[in-house]
Amino acid sequence: MSLAFDEFGRPFIIIKEGAPQSRLKGLDAQKANILAARTVANVLRTSLGPRGMDKALVNKDGDVTITNDGATILDQMEVENQIAKLMVELSKSQDAEIGDGTTGVVVLAGALLEQAEQLLDRGIHPIRVSDGFERACSVAVENLKMISETVDVKATDSDFLIRTAMTTLGSKIVNRYQKEMAEMCVKAVLAVADMERRDVNLDLIKVEGKVGGKLEDTQLVYGIVVDKEISHPQMVKEIRDAKMIILTCPFEPPKPKTKHKVDIDSVEKYKQLHAQEQQYFVDMVQRCKDVGANLVICQWGFDDEANHLLLQQQLPAVRWVGGVEIELIAIATGGRIVPRFQEMSPEKLGRAGLVREISFGTTKDRMLVIEQCANSKAVTIFIRGGNKMIIDEAKRSVHDALCVTRNLIRDNRIVYGGGAAEISCSLAVSAAADTVSTVEQYAMRGFADALDAVPVALAENSGMQPIQTLAAVKARQLSEGNPRLGIDCLGQGTNDMRDQHVFETLLGKTQQLLLATQVVKMILKIDDVLSPTTAFF
Repeated sequence: MSLAFDEFGRPFIIIKEGAPQSRLKGLDAQKANILAARTVANVLRTSLGPRGMDKALVNKDGDVTITNDGATILDQMEVENQIAKLMVELSKSQDAEIGDGTTGVVVLAGALLEQAEQLLDRGIHPIRVSDGFERACSVAVENLKMISETVDVKATDSDFLIRTAMTTLGSKIVNRYQKEMAEMCVKAVLAVADMERRDVNLDLIKVEGKVGGKLEDTQLVYGIVVDKEISHPQMVKEIRDAKMIILTCPFEPPKPKTKHKVDIDSVEKYKQLHAQEQQYFVDMVQRCKDVGANLVICQWGFDDEANHLLLQQQLPAVRWVGGVEIELIAIATGGRIVPRFQEMSPEKLGRAGLVREISFGTTKDRMLVIEQCANSKAVTIFIRGGNKMIIDEAKRSVHDALCVTRNLIRDNRIVYGGGAAEISCSLAVSAAADTVSTVEQYAMRGFADALDAVPVALAENSGMQPIQTLAAVKARQLSEGNPRLGIDCLGQGTNDMRDQHVFETLLGKTQQLLLATQVVKMILKIDDVLSPTTAFF
């Protein structure tokens, strides 16, 4: 067995073919599992916070992704070890449930495993460690509820929503334009939100990007942006008071389902066949005109003959529109999707105040914008950027901000960021550990120390003295009883996160603690690993 490195500097182990299986049992297995999971967690540690570093990820095709989003980094890393994959799944779970905090949850889980390893070395049984972590997690979650503040979330007053979205965007590549981006995200969520049920369907918000321009050209469109163009260059490019028919059937003559053969042995028969095909097209176009449509949206393509007939009849058309976009257009315009030409009727038309084709730069890339829709429950955030990497990262940042805004509408309680909530929970867990007489008290103190890993990482990534900074803030929280004090990552001169407007949703922070504790408990309960290799990463 030998250790080697590939062209990207990633380590891998070469094992002789037919080598015997390795088996780890008991404490050795638990330590090997902890090492594998901590290796993954340490990769993300430097990406935490507003001053966190980005990672450049190169895939097999040579495409480069630059990001500091925890879920994206772990998703694109080639993790072989099955235990390390649990950390990847942990990040995905946080991303699916909350949408933000994917880096923090992995860093917290890594810190918990580090503390667990020390407790195992002291001879404490893994089950007792798991029980202690579970009790400590319950104390921390109760403390979060106690220190949380309820904010008034209204459609007319979105100030808190914007500030919370700005906190999320502060650690992203779009942070120089974070206020405007946050406002766009909040407006998009409020446009589709059901405030009575306090719920948001994010499927109604489309995030579209186009290379070119600058980040400041990003805009919110109350409607749909489709990466398509009008099918014929001579058709009108702007349609006011559009009545569109949305087709999922092909704009062409019907084809028999069975095998068939057509024998044409004379010019007259060919002309007859051609005339019959043309008549099909004429009837289809006329049927669209008869129901009152002045725009055709088609999921399938149509040939040049149909295109020419549509131009002659002054009926603009768009072809090859994707299924998801078709559904969004139908929702936004209040139209019905028509699967067969025979089912057309005026009631199924979608309506929009303005449909226009826009072009960009010297490349003349064209896109279709559908605005002033009858039902404005569908919106699009249209992102511009200098290259594809910036647009992709901006899309991920916008997704996080949209999710956080949705979470705050669902549950309007907030806690303060900058490590303030973790320090407060750490103090609460330490105090609770003093009241426990059993061996679980050591695990609870270990949990408290693990919570300090988040503010330590924030201070470290901001170029501060981590231990000294944490000790000073922790001492102030303890003496002043102020759970809003955190790490001043941006050097604004105050540790009060309320003054810095650094907020996080209670929902997201609670989920971080619960998910990290569950994964750590799962890893600690594994005491036998049978595998053909001993690679950790």
